[in-house]
Amino acid sequence: MNLPWLSCLLLLPLLGIPALWLLPARWAKPFSLTVLALALLLATGLLIGFVPDGERFQWVDRAAWLPGLGVQWLLAVDGLSVLFLPASVLLFIGVVAVSAPLHAVRAYHAWLLLLATTMLGIFCALDLVLFFVFWELSLLPVYFLLAHWGATPEAPRVAARYVLLMLGGGVPLLLAIGLLGMAGGFDGIAQLTTLRPTSGQWLPFALMLLAFGLKVPLVPLHTWLPQLALAAPGGLLAVVLGLKVGAYALIRFAVPLAPQAALDLHWLLAGLGTVSLLYGAVGILAHSNLRVALAYASVCHVGLAVLGLATLSPQGVQGAVSLLLSFSAATGGALLLLECLRRRTGSTDIHELGGAARSMPLLAGGVLICGLAGVGMPGTSSFPGEFLLVLSILERYTGAGMAALFGLAIAASAFLARYRQAFFGGIRRSTVARSPDIRGAEWLVLLVLIAIIVGIGLYPAPWIDAVRPAAEAWAAAVRR
Repeated sequence: MNLPWLSCLLLLPLLGIPALWLLPARWAKPFSLTVLALALLLATGLLIGFVPDGERFQWVDRAAWLPGLGVQWLLAVDGLSVLFLPASVLLFIGVVAVSAPLHAVRAYHAWLLLLATTMLGIFCALDLVLFFVFWELSLLPVYFLLAHWGATPEAPRVAARYVLLMLGGGVPLLLAIGLLGMAGGFDGIAQLTTLRPTSGQWLPFALMLLAFGLKVPLVPLHTWLPQLALAAPGGLLAVVLGLKVGAYALIRFAVPLAPQAALDLHWLLAGLGTVSLLYGAVGILAHSNLRVALAYASVCHVGLAVLGLATLSPQGVQGAVSLLLSFSAATGGALLLLECLRRRTGSTDIHELGGAARSMPLLAGGVLICGLAGVGMPGTSSFPGEFLLVLSILERYTGAGMAALFGLAIAASAFLARYRQAFFGGIRRSTVARSPDIRGAEWLVLLVLIAIIVGIGLYPAPWIDAVRPAAEAWAAAVRR
């Protein structure tokens, strides 16, 4: 009998929440790091024990939950999701390590642990109703973290708007799950591994595309992003932009549960991906705040992932998953370092910085490495995924592929221009001149980020090979 390891992984941060209130506030941060370190050990063990060429879904935890409705507690991972478990926990460790809440410290870490549980649940849940529960439950910690520890006075209003939009997006998702459940039950493993009828797929696919596209975000569903990028605490922004659960959900559920609709509407996916890619690239140039610029850079590159997904090919899926995984280190890491910069200088606007590399050379170097990974520089963690995506796109959509290359070139140039304005030149403000470089736990975060970004960039084979069998099974199931 296999132990319910995935359930244990979800329970670890969840059980840490009540324990926080039994400890002094000054112990909240080290205790949270300890809990997440244990979760990382378990997630790493599950990854080591995963057999890419074995059964499609492994580490299956199954138990009756709402038997009258056919709803189960069903957790499992395959090659498309198993790597997200340690990547997610590592990002949360980085968030806790660089966080320095000024009030209600235990509550802050409690909400972070709850958010970690819901994010891990999204990557593990394979019952459609259970997935929806984790999807919606993740909004609760996001709201409180944004409203009470936001970076601007408008944070409570931004939090309310974000949650209302996402709750609105949950309505079409719930309708899609209801339609799919009536047609074939809520068991995601059964639905993903059996032949589906070709009729009646357009409506569930359109509903899921709307719900997940809002979270990705795809243009024109991205309007919540600039305000959130300015108002959110850096750690929360790193989670929202570093863990692309919306794009993951498109890969996991939207396309394989409505394969005929995806085949018929591949042009829509390709169009949304192309528009998002080009719009995000131009958006970097249109904003002077580095956090907002990185948010638009993430829109650009997730657009590339969606465009690659529209090819419905194994290469496209491998590239999309690899790129999404890189977001956790590249985009997430850059935003964590920018939070360190914001705490020191009070701003991440290029007009308020200037010359920051003189007083903070290590921090500036870390932002550069993460930023280069974000734009797909060869030798960094994003390049293998982007290379696979570009190859698959050029093979299927030559025109869109050329547009994608043009957009990626704009994005890279725009990032370098914004980086130069923020970190080089003359120092304009005394706060920048007096700011200390990274120290303490920030050192460890920087070293781990560099090791992941450069290590995967130079030797991506294990990670690509872990995804390959599941990507091939995914593409074969969609096209059969």
